[in-house]
Amino acid sequence: MGVSTSCGEKGIAVVTVGFPPVNALPVAGWFALADAVRAAGRDPEVRCVVLAAEGRGFNAGVDIKELQADDREHSALRGVNSGCAEAFAAVYECEVPVVAAVQGFCLGGGVGLVGNADAIVASEDAVFGLPELDRGALGAATHLARLVPQHLMRALYYTARTASAAELHAHGSVWRVVPRAELPAAALELAREIAAKDGRLLRLAKAALNGIDPVDVRRSYRFEQGFTFEAGLSGVGARVRGAFGGSGAPGGPGAHDGSGGSGGSGGSGGSGAHDGSGAPRTPGGSGASGTPAFGGSGTPRESGAFGTPGESGDDGQEGAR
Repeated sequence: MGVSTSCGEKGIAVVTVGFPPVNALPVAGWFALADAVRAAGRDPEVRCVVLAAEGRGFNAGVDIKELQADDREHSALRGVNSGCAEAFAAVYECEVPVVAAVQGFCLGGGVGLVGNADAIVASEDAVFGLPELDRGALGAATHLARLVPQHLMRALYYTARTASAAELHAHGSVWRVVPRAELPAAALELAREIAAKDGRLLRLAKAALNGIDPVDVRRSYRFEQGFTFEAGLSGVGARVRGAFGGSGAPGGPGAHDGSGGSGGSGGSGGSGAHDGSGAPRTPGGSGASGTPAFGGSGTPRESGAFGTPGESGDDGQEGAR
């Protein structure tokens, strides 16, 4: 459990996140992720970083248990704010291009990570969304706005609905959509193509592209976080979050065991993609257990590996940021 880095192929570092059961990261996890991405980017031998996750879903946001147990000094809220900001910035400011490999649910903080990545490869069952309003928080609209057009971003944000990988591919923000079992290979294929370029020139290209970005993503996100803190001070954030652990709370079945973060893949009631057709349910016990691991061996990892199903009955609806 935690964050690990591997360099199985020349010029490519794979940073893998694993916080079972749904990759809802604690405060320390966000800082560990930031450190790992920055370290990989500083390595002169690395020309591309692949950001991946173990389990059925890429990221379910923050660990809501930490927020629900917050003290009078709002230590947990401040820690989450700082940790997410550092992790998102680390991806954006990484000295080399970052390819995000996304499977299953990508919610809240997950959107912050992939929105700041240089490219996204996603599995067919991947869904992206910000269930913040259902979880007493605000934020990462900055990053969702990098994935979908402005008015769609607002509708998704206000409704807490999700968009599918196919929809994001149609908008041009996802490079490829592949079957889940092919995700590691597809992400590495793109990383390989990038890493084949001159390393020094790649670093200059990354700095140049960040320099002409029309939005200062760090400043924009920190502005959003001020409203999250205001919601916390006013009590409305805690009131909405409190409903998350109770009977009949938003988020759908499997969301109320306290094991996850602050949002759900379908928002209130677990509704699916914004077209109303229902977000794809991430496999819960079959069909993905043989997904190859990163590293080029083509052999499956052991239990709990990237792309494999998690515990049954856990719908990946426990996260957000």
